[in-house]
Amino acid sequence: MKNENVFWPVAGLIMFTLIVGCSQVTEQGTSLSNASTGMGDVTDGRWKNADREPENWMGIGRSYKEQRYSSLKQINEDNVKELGLAWVYDMGTKAGGSATPVVVDGVMYVTGPWSVVYALDADTGEQLWSYDPRVNPEDGARGCCGVTNRGVAVYEGKVYVGVFDARLVALDARDGNVVWEVNTNEDNNERRTITGAPRVANGRVIIGHGGAEFGVRGYVTAYDAGNGEQLWRFYTVPGNPENGFENEAMEKAAETWTGEWWAHGGGGTAWDSMVYDPTSDVIYLGTGNGSPWNRRVRSPQGGDNLYLSSIVAINAKTGKYLWHYQTTPGESWDYTATQHLILASLEIDGTSREVIMQAPKNGFFYVLDRHTGELLSAEKFTKVTWATHVDMKTGRPVETENARYGQGPQLAFPSPFGAHNWHPMSFSRDTGLVYIPHQQVPWVYSEEEDYEAKPGTVFNLGLKWPDFPEDPEVLEQVLPMIKGSLIAWDPVNQKKAWEVDYPTIWNGGTVVSAGNLVFQGTPTGQLYAYKADTGERIWSYDIGIGIVAAPAIYSVNGEQYLSVLTGVGGALSRIAGPFAAAYQARHSNRLYTFKLGGTTTAPSIPDRRPVPPLNPPPFKAESETVNAGRDLYNRSCMRCHGEGAIAGLMEDIPDLRHSPLLHSSSGFGHTVVNGRDGTYMPGFGSQLSGSDIEQIRAYLIKRAHDALDAQGEK
Repeated sequence: MKNENVFWPVAGLIMFTLIVGCSQVTEQGTSLSNASTGMGDVTDGRWKNADREPENWMGIGRSYKEQRYSSLKQINEDNVKELGLAWVYDMGTKAGGSATPVVVDGVMYVTGPWSVVYALDADTGEQLWSYDPRVNPEDGARGCCGVTNRGVAVYEGKVYVGVFDARLVALDARDGNVVWEVNTNEDNNERRTITGAPRVANGRVIIGHGGAEFGVRGYVTAYDAGNGEQLWRFYTVPGNPENGFENEAMEKAAETWTGEWWAHGGGGTAWDSMVYDPTSDVIYLGTGNGSPWNRRVRSPQGGDNLYLSSIVAINAKTGKYLWHYQTTPGESWDYTATQHLILASLEIDGTSREVIMQAPKNGFFYVLDRHTGELLSAEKFTKVTWATHVDMKTGRPVETENARYGQGPQLAFPSPFGAHNWHPMSFSRDTGLVYIPHQQVPWVYSEEEDYEAKPGTVFNLGLKWPDFPEDPEVLEQVLPMIKGSLIAWDPVNQKKAWEVDYPTIWNGGTVVSAGNLVFQGTPTGQLYAYKADTGERIWSYDIGIGIVAAPAIYSVNGEQYLSVLTGVGGALSRIAGPFAAAYQARHSNRLYTFKLGGTTTAPSIPDRRPVPPLNPPPFKAESETVNAGRDLYNRSCMRCHGEGAIAGLMEDIPDLRHSPLLHSSSGFGHTVVNGRDGTYMPGFGSQLSGSDIEQIRAYLIKRAHDALDAQGEK
């Protein structure tokens, strides 16, 4: 979901260049104390046999199967209460922290906001080097959900990072200097962003993009790991038929679309999960939502709209389509299938099957044969109202009446936040369970009358944004329906083994170990350990800074560590201001690393950003003006400044109800039109007229007075 800037200049088409000194900053730190001098020496053989090196966390999912399972058990259910803080590294930023560290031969590689890469001594936390790609601050508003980054790939002495502004950069693992960089933005679409981690696949580096809400056509590209040369590109949705189709897969996909879908971009961006199987040389892609969300806008006569919301298998050498399974045909709810993909071997009906598993946004848990794409099972792991079940004969969901909200508003589960979002799940080979960061959130889907899509400018949904925060009675009804939990799911029998409830949603990714432990952080600032077999909580540490990232487990010199990145970001933190303000702990991007007997004193928790008092001008606008302003705000401003004009806690995103500019029509208008240099705030230029801007200001004044009235009632 949400962010904005249309004036980012992209230089050229797909460009390959050697190091350009002005494009990045590399800082050197201390010397390496306990790590190998052959830094980042991950070969194909080591990657394929990562299970033989449990001391390393070779990729963001640890091994190529991305199970996020560690066979280390020095820390276990019997002694986890002795876990203490070993070291803390402070990135000095206060934005989203989504990355899982990669640890190879005693060196930790991790990303922070703005795609900055850090190399640390994994034993001590001392910085070895850092690399800053120098993303333009205004570009922070060009994507959906902030400037977070989910991590790096390490391979043959290089560290690969996808940069927020759509560059892919290869760094020398020894010193962080740039070896090569490419601009992955083929069509110079100013809305393309990268927040996901690259994957390495037998000499190739593979990356996708975000940006579906802004009219981006999804694709995934493979580059030569050594020199950055483009090897192949796979589009996830078809383009304009008049221009011809790139391959047979796109030609067949076009038969499932209607109207002039290409004018809207199509979507299907692969913005997060991919998983590579080196035994078959196949890369599996998880694809995203449609652009716009509402199918009736982008594909008026219906159709499945391939390959939206799908798991797609691609030959990693050639980029050729192999098979797909679509989790949500004709996607209309932002039910992406970009969530974590796991490879495993399961015994099903007495037969060992090599499977791929996913719990996407739509609320069903899927188990597929990863070689053929055959659906083996699909069951609800949460409350689902848009479909009754998945028909195992057809592999399709059986939708409920008015699920597509064409007959009027529809209260539905899950919401666009998903029953499971990007927060990684994990799989234990010991218990056979998958540990899912689950959330239950209702949503009112309804069509917007006279909707006009504007690809490449503002947020394009094709439906109305619900007014939960503005209607206290409705909000009171909705809040009890919201639930966050950790679910232990049995993928063979497709049923819940156990569940632990949380006071809020957007809880962190999980990791599981052979010590019968599952670790998970929360946005309220706690880090918990549970028994993997029963769900009993047996350890906790109050960090006081929100956690959404998944931890990593590794060892150096025979001592086991657990490391997790703090800092809450993403869609919820920006959009759902009422939830963020009520539940989320303070923000700071730090790595907290633990070991048995650790005695390091935790640093102080940063103060929350002070908020100016509410002091709006008198409210005089007519209801028609306010309503028009609400619609304009939801399309242009909400994804940064929060629904209902209630901002989250992000340091760089102000709550506009408190803005002194509300007193000045000219000052407010100047900022909206021209932006503010050095900040997220873009200039909207001619996208919003003077009357549009005044309507937005009227809406914000109304919301400021609503807040004052609420204060008076307390």
